[in-house]
Amino acid sequence: MNWYEKLSQYFPIEEMKSKKHLELLLSEQSEIYNKDEGPHHVLMYVETDEFIFVDYLFVSKDARGQGLGGKLINKLKDHQKPIILEVEPVDYADSDSEKRLHFYKREGFKHATSIGYKRRSLATNEVNKMEILYWSPTEESEESILNSMKKTYELIHTYKDKEIYGEKYQPVDEVLVLDKNREDIDILSEL
Repeated sequence: MNWYEKLSQYFPIEEMKSKKHLELLLSEQSEIYNKDEGPHHVLMYVETDEFIFVDYLFVSKDARGQGLGGKLINKLKDHQKPIILEVEPVDYADSDSEKRLHFYKREGFKHATSIGYKRRSLATNEVNKMEILYWSPTEESEESILNSMKKTYELIHTYKDKEIYGEKYQPVDEVLVLDKNREDIDILSEL
């Protein structure tokens, strides 16, 4: 099974970029978009001078619980930059969603509770709510994390969207907002 098949079997369709999109990022944005692949994992991430964004992290079922995910995250932590990623809210019908949150909590990630993130999927046309988790070697503000997410959205998520999907994603300011009065609770505190 190739790397794209592994990702598309694990991640929901509304979170998946098309294969063409990912291949264009790997070839045309290779200075910032990276793939780390092994027999039991696929890690797709963005690295800028200021931060790292984990686009996809897949560890095969037969390798889970053996520390591989932690090793991959620790390799990124060694760069001494904030690490940001998106997660779907916990779905108790899907045990993997809760396990993912436990994993990131163990790895020292925090929930950016003041960042609202809703985007319409071009694959399903449904609006999906996502949450932002981050780890930082310094005391990073959620406003700084938001700015890094906006940069990621514009450089990566919407890269050549009209050409690839036939339509454009929503503007970044509709998708990502800072709202210090957001009523969502810290999704990691409930674990």
